[in-house]
Amino acid sequence: MEKQKLIQTFVTNHEMVLNAIDLLTEQEFNYHSEGKWSAGQQLQHLLLTIQPFSTVLIRKDFILDKFGTINRVIWDEQTVFKHYLSSSRKAPEQFIPDEYVFFSTKKELMAAVLKNVKNIQELLLSFSEDELDTLTLPHPLVGRLTIREMFYLMSYHPLHHLKQIKEQLLEKDA
Repeated sequence: MEKQKLIQTFVTNHEMVLNAIDLLTEQEFNYHSEGKWSAGQQLQHLLLTIQPFSTVLIRKDFILDKFGTINRVIWDEQTVFKHYLSSSRKAPEQFIPDEYVFFSTKKELMAAVLKNVKNIQELLLSFSEDELDTLTLPHPLVGRLTIREMFYLMSYHPLHHLKQIKEQLLEKDA
């Protein structure tokens, strides 16, 4: 996927989740079934997962020095998903939301997600197509990925959580 489309998909998918969460009542925002996250927790999780990119993408030299370049064939989107789906798909500790996320924090969390998304959008624009395909970052479940591969997953990630929110709310109403 070309850089502009990748960035637009990342932004649009996050905005789609934010728009859906914005429409939730307090009861819907807080609802969760046993062992599942509420919409509030899903929102906080999204913030926790994108925040590190706002820091790391600023310094290409740091990325190169710390994580290096890819030394394998570049994966297409389907290959990235195949590797992700074969992982545990369990959120590492640092990305697990609080046990309870208050409805009163909804607007603040949404604003923080949007701010990070827009910041990441600007930062990604500074990368060349070649840099997206060579510089790597560590994914906690899949291992080292090129920045483009990472953003295949980061573009999918909000849709995955939107689906979970919708499924839970359907379950609630059943």
